[in-house]
Amino acid sequence: MNRQRLSVAMCTYNGARFLSEQLESIAMQTRLPDELVVCDDGSVDEGVEIIRSFADHAPFPVRLEINEKNLGSTKNFEKAIGLCEGDIIALADQDDVWKPQKLDVLTTILESHPGVGYAFSDAELMDDVGRSTGKGLWASLRISAARINQFRGPNQFPILIGSPLATGATMVFRASLRSTLLPISRHLVHDYWISAIASSVGAFGVPVREKLIQYREHDGQQIGPRSKSLIEKIKEARRLESNQYDRLAQGYEDLRRRLLLGATDGRTYPSSYMALVEEKILHLFRRAAARSTHGTGKVRRVLSEVVTGRYGRFSGSWRAVIKDLCF
Repeated sequence: MNRQRLSVAMCTYNGARFLSEQLESIAMQTRLPDELVVCDDGSVDEGVEIIRSFADHAPFPVRLEINEKNLGSTKNFEKAIGLCEGDIIALADQDDVWKPQKLDVLTTILESHPGVGYAFSDAELMDDVGRSTGKGLWASLRISAARINQFRGPNQFPILIGSPLATGATMVFRASLRSTLLPISRHLVHDYWISAIASSVGAFGVPVREKLIQYREHDGQQIGPRSKSLIEKIKEARRLESNQYDRLAQGYEDLRRRLLLGATDGRTYPSSYMALVEEKILHLFRRAAARSTHGTGKVRRVLSEVVTGRYGRFSGSWRAVIKDLCF
């Protein structure tokens, strides 16, 4: 088996509270990375000092880039990915803890299977002080064993166009995909973009059931499965304005354009994938229209979209229907 160079791309922003623990867990990997690239998005806490101190004793080179202006999570990851020099890139959040075998397990998959584009795993959820909640990431996101088994086949893109599977904090992927992956749409989360684009062009993903990281749930995280009360869910749904569906639709427009460009570097996709993307865009626009309508008009719009079957294919079925009817 050919050992390939491995980079870790980490993004930080005001994460000093948990950062040292994450950095030390990377240093304790049984398969050490060849470099750690950290892009800090203008932190005003002591995070930069923590990284510099870690670099002094880390068992691998650490490169720190401090952004002159705040890029936001997606574009910061795009920058970090672009700076990596390894053949395989692992993504790292600032607030998790990696289990020692994480990099070894995931990189071995890519090194052993040339046709695999990326790999990702389940995770153990922990609270803000590092105590296990007894829950798994996939279970908290309602990702069933049947869906994971279905994803192992060659037709992954239709599954991903319905909803995400791979969480960036558990993901590694081939650097050779960068010309296809970058730039990342501003309107979609970076890990979803990577998995969808890679799977669409045949660089398939491999899910690993083993919980290879401890994924921290806390109030300050930007993205994640943190458990919410019913009141919190209602408040969040009421804040979800129709133009947020419009922005998501823009993200899928970006995905559509990237598929059209895919053939320029020799990567192709089945023609049916384009039809799926266009149908997803139409569905999002129709959900936006329903959210901006009231009374019987809203009910008619939602029910007409239910009849098409697109709620089931693209939005998690009845939960999305109830959300659009009630708010």
